[in-house]
Parts: sequence; C-alpha cells; structure tokens
Amino acid sequence: MRLQKLAMSFIVVLTTLLVACQNNKVEEIKHPFATAETDKIVDALMDEMTLEEKLVQIEGIRPTKVMEDGKFSIEKAREVIPDGIGHFCQFSSSLTMSPNELRDFVREVQNYLLTETRTQIPAIFHEEAITGFATLGATTFPQQIGMGCTWNPELIEKNANTTRLNMRAAGATFALSPMLDISRTAHWERIEESYGEDAYLTSRLGVAFVNGLQGDDLKTGVAATTKHFAGYGTQNNNPKELYEEYIMPHEAAIKVAGSKSVMPSYGKYKGEAVSISKEMLGTMLRDELKFDGVVVSDYGAVRLVYRGHKQAESLMDAAVKSIEAGIDIELSNPDAFPFLVEAVEKGIISMDVINAAVKRSLTMKARLGLLDENPQIGFDGDLDFDPPANRKLAYESACQSIVLLKNNGILPLQKGIDNIALVGPNAATVQGLLGDYTYQSMTSFWWSKPFDPNNPKLVSLKEGLENSLGAKVKIAHERGCDWSAELESKVMTDGLGDDRLSRVKMLAIKGLPQPDLKNAINIANQSDVIVAAMGENIYLCGEGRQRKGISLAGDQELFVEKMIATGKPVVLVIFGGRQQLVNKFEGKCAAILQAWFPGEEGGNAVVDILTGKVNPSAKLCVTYPSTGKKQEINYKNGYASDNQPQYPFGYGLSYTSYAYAGITAPTQVGINDARFSITCSVKNTGKIDGTEIVQLYVSPKEANLTMKPIQLKGFQRVELKAGEQKLITFNVSPEQLVQYKNGTWEVEAGNYEFKIGSSCTDIHLSADILIKGTNKVLPNGRSVFFSTNQ
Repeated sequence: MRLQKLAMSFIVVLTTLLVACQNNKVEEIKHPFATAETDKIVDALMDEMTLEEKLVQIEGIRPTKVMEDGKFSIEKAREVIPDGIGHFCQFSSSLTMSPNELRDFVREVQNYLLTETRTQIPAIFHEEAITGFATLGATTFPQQIGMGCTWNPELIEKNANTTRLNMRAAGATFALSPMLDISRTAHWERIEESYGEDAYLTSRLGVAFVNGLQGDDLKTGVAATTKHFAGYGTQNNNPKELYEEYIMPHEAAIKVAGSKSVMPSYGKYKGEAVSISKEMLGTMLRDELKFDGVVVSDYGAVRLVYRGHKQAESLMDAAVKSIEAGIDIELSNPDAFPFLVEAVEKGIISMDVINAAVKRSLTMKARLGLLDENPQIGFDGDLDFDPPANRKLAYESACQSIVLLKNNGILPLQKGIDNIALVGPNAATVQGLLGDYTYQSMTSFWWSKPFDPNNPKLVSLKEGLENSLGAKVKIAHERGCDWSAELESKVMTDGLGDDRLSRVKMLAIKGLPQPDLKNAINIANQSDVIVAAMGENIYLCGEGRQRKGISLAGDQELFVEKMIATGKPVVLVIFGGRQQLVNKFEGKCAAILQAWFPGEEGGNAVVDILTGKVNPSAKLCVTYPSTGKKQEINYKNGYASDNQPQYPFGYGLSYTSYAYAGITAPTQVGINDARFSITCSVKNTGKIDGTEIVQLYVSPKEANLTMKPIQLKGFQRVELKAGEQKLITFNVSPEQLVQYKNGTWEVEAGNYEFKIGSSCTDIHLSADILIKGTNKVLPNGRSVFFSTNQ
C-alpha cells in the first residue's frame, strides 16, 4: 500500500509538471489582430480612399437590396453600393437558395465589387451559426442550451468545424455566433441560445465553438463573433458579478481561442446604452481585456440609441456616440453611420476615430483572405451542406444533449411492450426540433415563409419510432392537444384563440389535423405505455417571443394529467428552449426526458434513448426550477431551503450507475504554483456501458474568503464499459480561484474544499487544500481559465 501511495504521488507530481508545460501552449494569448502584412495592405488601400468609400466599409446591408426577382441585379448594385459595402447581413437565412445557387450569388456580388467599384474591395458575407450554417439545406444541430448539456467541448468543436466548411463553401467568412450570455432564468426567451447559467462551462464550450469555427487560420476559417457583450438578459451593474461571470466567456474566447469580433448587447450598463458605453466597450473590452478586433453592432442597435433608448439627439448623434464608444460597424442597415459625413464636415468627430474603425474592418477582411490578390470565393463543384458525416454528428449531438430527468425503471422500454400510444403536439411534427436562429425558425419568424422539412431532412419522434421499431410494436398516434390553443377548440384563422404570433402559428399548424382529445384517451387506454411529446416550438420560444410563464403552454398540463389518469405509465418528453415546470405531475410520470430543440436527428436520438440503444449521458447546464417565480437562479449561491430546485445544475440520470472512490490531492499548495493535481477513480457499477460527466467544484472553507459558496472548476466526460474503472485527474491552477475585488484581480490564500460529484448537490468525494502564501494580484487580469484533464 505504501509503495502504491508513493507511486501515485510520483504520478501526480509528474503529471503536474507535464500539464503545466502543456497548459502554457493551450492557454497562450493568440497573435495580434493586425500584422505587418495586413497593415501594409490596409494602409495602402486607405491612403487612396475617400470618406464615402471608407464609411461603406463600416456598414452592412441585406442582400435583397441588390436583388430583383430573387436574383442578383447589377443595376441595383450600381445604384445601392457604387462604392462597395462592408457586410452583407444574414445573407442566406433571408433567401431560399440551394447551396450551389447561394455560392453563385455570392460570387456574382463579389465579382461586381472586384471589377466595378473603384476600391475593388470584396464584402464580408455573414450569417448566424449557433446550430449550424443558417441556410437552406444545411445541417441543423441541437440548440445551444442542449449542446450545453453535452458538456462536450470536443463535439462542439467538430460541429463548428462543419459549419466553417459549409460557410466557406458558400463564400461566407463571418458568423454572428456564438452567443455566450450567462442565462439564469427560464423566463428569458433567449435562454435557449445560451450554454446555460455557469461561466466556466459556457467559457469552455464557447472556446471550443470558436476554435472549430475559425480553424487554424482565418484565411480558411470563419470569424466568430461573441455576443452579447456583456451581461445581456440580466442585471449587469454589480462589478464583481459582471467581471467574474458575464465577461468571462468573452474573455476566454478572446484570450484562449483568439476570437476577433464582439457584438455588444441591446441592453444598458449603468443606465447607458451599451452601444455608447465607453466604459464597457473602451475601458473593459479594449483596455482591460486587450481586445484588438472589430466590434459590430447588433442589428439596429445604433438606431436604437436614438429611437429606443432616447439617449441621442439624432441619428447623427447616435452614430457619433456609438463609434466614439467603440462600435466599428453598423449592422444591418446604414441608418446612422452615413451621417458621419456631416459630422466630419461640422467638426463634431475626428477622422482619426473613423479611420480606426475602417482600419479594423479592413484588417478583418485581410485576415479572412478577402484582400488577397485572388481571393477564394466559395468552393467549386456541387455542394452538399448536409452530408452523412454531418448527420452523424447531428445525431450524436442530439443523443448527448437529451437529459433523463426521471426514470422509475420504465426506461429503457422493455421487449414486452407491444403497444405505444404516441401523443402530444410534438409527437409527429418537426416544430419542436428547431431552435431559434436555425434557418427554419428564421425564415418562419422573420420572413413568414414556410420551410421544407425534407431539406435538410427533419426526423420527427413518430418517424424515429417507426424507423426503430418498424412492425415489431404497434404505434398509435394522436396529437390530443395543440401547443397553445384550447384542448377541444376549433382552430380558427383569426388569431387562434391566443395572442402568440398568429402568422408563425399558422405556418406551424398548416396541414395538421384538429387535435382529438377523446381519441388520445382511447388509444392511451389501449396502450402498454404512453409517450407524451409536449413542450414548445418555434413560436413559443426565441427572440421576440415572450410567454406569460414557464409551465407547459396552453392546455398541455391538463392533457398530461388526463394521460396520467388513464393509469398507464407516462413517459413525458419535453421539447423546447427552456426549462418547463413539471412540479404538478413529476411524481406521477414514469419517466421524464428533457429533449430541448434537438435538431434534424432529434426523433432518432430520442427514440434510441427510449429504447436503450443509447444510454443517456447529458447533465443539466441550468438549474431546473420547481416554481414559476420570476427570479434568477444561480447554483453558485446555494439553493435556499425554501426554494429548492426540481433538479440541480449538473444533474442527469443514466441507465447504469457509477461509483466514485480514492480521491488524492495535496493538503497544501503554493499560491504561485502553476498547477496541482486532484485524482479519483470512477467505476461503472452497472450492467451496460455508459458515460459519466465528472464535475469538480470548489468551496471556500473560511468565513473571511469572499468566493461564492460553490463554483465549477473542471469536468470530464468519462466513457466506461460495464464494470470498467478509470483513474481521472484534474490539473488545477490556483489562478482559477481569482476574484474581482475593488478593481483588481486577486487570488485569496486560504483553505478551500475541492469536491467531485455528479451534480452541484450530489458530491461523492472531497479534499481540503490550503492555498499558502500572500494574496496574489494579477496585474494583467486572467490568463488561466480552465483546469486540464488527464
């Protein structure tokens, strides 16, 4: 035993040294945005440009501005963009073009810019990308909140890489993704776009997304834009919370992954619109984070300073205030920036400010290869945006994103089940597969156009069951209720009985039969098990789609209770972009799956989990509330005795079981040490293979330490065969304990408890470690963000 301990100690020391060396490579600050090469190219261009030619480089327009009858019009281009343009905004999600048509359209526009404008500067074509390239026919991955529950940076990087290839194939070089807002209330309609409530997890996954999207070189990659800087969807006026939590994902993406584009939020900071906040965009972003890339406005955000926030006297004043604060490019329409010509003439703004923004805009184009002598615009040949390899990733992503919340043993479904009642509004439709900012959601919500569910192919739950079970099991289907209309009401075309986006709803229900409650009850009574597919769709969650609460919408709760009343076991499958309350019937359901918006392969993935072909591994990236209170929930503060969650952060069930044992950690480390190692063993004690997500937390042990009660500081996905045991190691830096205090970044010496568990409340092992030394100030801020795994 003594020799074993000595050997283990040697391994820990050796591992610490190796990882410290490796970590220097992983977390080094990326190269500066501008280089001597790009400066030479950009400066030469700017020396010859007029003010008007410069300003168009910091403006964006929609592609429809240069189109007629659905095609590129050179006459329109000559009229609208005679001097060129900086960006074409959401260029593909607003069109209905095949991959080849889209690439050819981009090439036509770029050819005009390269041959008919005096500056011969190509445009950046940008698009949304959180669930894949938002264009017709492209792979649709699960929504980000679902991907947050995978806790799988490697998978997210692979997915983003396919997005990079698809976008580059079409000639696109810039994405308005990822969304890195920390989201702590299910009442916020945009929570679905986030990776959840935790800064550490969001940062890890955000870095992976940026790495996959940008690749090794921006000349072959797609520039990522982190949004929304900073603290969107929450109160962001607490400096400690703002710096430690809400800024962290952006900072990690900038410093670790080298992202060079940031989008400020529509919100305010200290009462001032973020778009004109010199403190947030200047002091914080540029001075403290050392960000040297481009800052692009959210769509219409500069105009909003004047017309919405009422913090500018005119559009010209909004333009001046925004660009002086730090916004480089106005999207998605030049509402305000054209007035900068007048502002220069009147001496209201310095040309130095404008030139700085223009130079950053052109530097981005240079970094993307657009200013090369022969820039590559798209890929030749027939394009396929959803090849089999992409669909396989979409399937794996969906499988890993679906959280098993409850299981009384009904799952996986046993061979003795001969009759399944498949009911609910999401049972046989594809509306519950699609998150906001998918192509399908955008074309429906923003442009009121129907989408083709076969391009790419969207697999519903019903189709997934039929694919898997075939003729072996009888599947009786009935919707039973609508998403939000009354149970037995007649679907009308004049508002549908509620106030939720009737245009989009009409697209969603077009062609669907009237729900029949009696038939649903009848087939439920004749079944062995009821699979109730409930939840949201593209008109019940997403930007601009506010609901009155977070319960299952409309009469869905009543419908579920009627299914439970049959006495047959109910497997509840909840689709949607947020946590939805299950407290009324959680104790009566046989099983509950949180499927989120699982993307194109969602039906197959859900079924393979139901039948046991796939063992669920997902863990919640958000706390699941037990009440509908409109309040933020942050597991870091601990859960109050009178406000316990339905399910805690990090929670998720499996069809197997895991045992944790043998934690090994140093009793003390120096505050200046590079890394120290914490190890433990994890064993699959069940009868089937599985994947456990092992989570490392830290809690302060001393009353005078100002750190929050518990914080995530590491995690590992561990694949284990039945009966297999593995030794895992977390290599932790004392700098991960850094806090923002009184305007400085400080690591506090003292006693800390490091905890290893399967959720923030299910802790299996712990070890106390004394961080010795004098409190350490980091004069240049954070540079080490993550533990490393072994």
